[in-house]
Amino acid sequence: MSTDSAHIALDTLSEALQSENLKQIRYMLNKGMRPVEVAHLLEKTPPRERRILWNLISSENEGDVLQHLGEDIQAEIISEMDAASLLALTESLDTDDLADILQQLPDTIMQEMLQNMDLQNRERVEAVLSYPEDTAGGLMNTDTVTMRPDITVETALRYLRRHRELPDNTDSIFVVSRRKNTLIGVLPITRLLISDPQMLVREIMRTEQDHAIPAEMPELDVARIFEQRDLISAPVVNEERQLLGRITIDDIVDVIREDADHSLMSMAGLDEDEDTFAPVMRTSRRRAVWLGINLLTAFLASAVIGLFEATIDRVVALAVLMPIVASMGGIAGSQTLTLVIRGQALGHIERHNIGWLFNREMVVSLINGIIWAAVVAAVSMLWFQDTTIGIVIALAIVINLLAGAMAGSLLPMFLKQAGIDPALAGGVLLTTITDVVGFFAFLGLATFFYG
Repeated sequence: MSTDSAHIALDTLSEALQSENLKQIRYMLNKGMRPVEVAHLLEKTPPRERRILWNLISSENEGDVLQHLGEDIQAEIISEMDAASLLALTESLDTDDLADILQQLPDTIMQEMLQNMDLQNRERVEAVLSYPEDTAGGLMNTDTVTMRPDITVETALRYLRRHRELPDNTDSIFVVSRRKNTLIGVLPITRLLISDPQMLVREIMRTEQDHAIPAEMPELDVARIFEQRDLISAPVVNEERQLLGRITIDDIVDVIREDADHSLMSMAGLDEDEDTFAPVMRTSRRRAVWLGINLLTAFLASAVIGLFEATIDRVVALAVLMPIVASMGGIAGSQTLTLVIRGQALGHIERHNIGWLFNREMVVSLINGIIWAAVVAAVSMLWFQDTTIGIVIALAIVINLLAGAMAGSLLPMFLKQAGIDPALAGGVLLTTITDVVGFFAFLGLATFFYG
């Protein structure tokens, strides 16, 4: 379905919802829309209407819709289902999607579901669950097509024709050893189709050692490999190079989208999977922690201002101009912080080049600091008819812009080494540093010049 057709379908469904035409709604959800479009509709629907829509989805489509929902809404739906219902709902899912859902369940329910699976499916799911969710092993699907290296191209083609269908995004066949299932090479289907039927698979397969992805590799590194090599699929192996499964481009698209959501939402202390229409109390509880942390940093900045209460009483203009100093440093620091966090995500920034970037950002902030300090100083002197106040705020702006650049450059590196997400904690720490340094520099210089 094209994008325009999808919008038309959603508009039609919205009209049916308003008219409470349940028959039309049921048809649209099960016949007129793709599962991903139904999931999108559920995510943008308030809770009461969402429950009505979910109940109108046919049982054979529930699993396909569920896998496209955010974790918050998934958890809400599966919390009301027993193990047997969940197992029936997830029968059609790929191994990796099923593993993602199982990881959200209480251990007792998850074990009950695993016990109710047939042996082959249970072993596949347990293989994925044995790896962290954000690694290649946790991302992989165990549904692969393999063959031996000593068969002919003609035999290989006959073998493929026996399959009713191949797994989605199958662009290559994995060549493995007979005994230990060790990955020997990768055979693109296009090469298989154009090769001499009498040639052996080992003669036409690719044997590069870097085409396999270790199961422990972080998912963002996997995404980077897919981007750099324009891959559609890639094999996943363990330390003995035994084939465990494969990762496909649709999994990588999910990783990239989730990472982008995470970076954006973390800046505000929110969860990337948070339900847009989550209940009031749940939303309030999650945001309260973030507001509390910000309150502590605000008290720290206020304490610095309190140290110079006498100076502010003597020179009232200081209270008017203080926000300018903090704001300029905060903006400059945020620019650097965002640049460095993006560089980390793309793999551009490492120990050997952070020094060059740090020096560049300091020089840029110095130049901008001098330019805008001169502008603010001129405006302040004209406003308050006081040359000293212009000198004080100019020096304070230069100092705070340099402090912002320094913090924005180094904080992500320190936080990453400490195992803390820079996107989550960087903004709070940067704001605290620029506020404290800005207020201290401005009021401290004022105390010095005004006595």
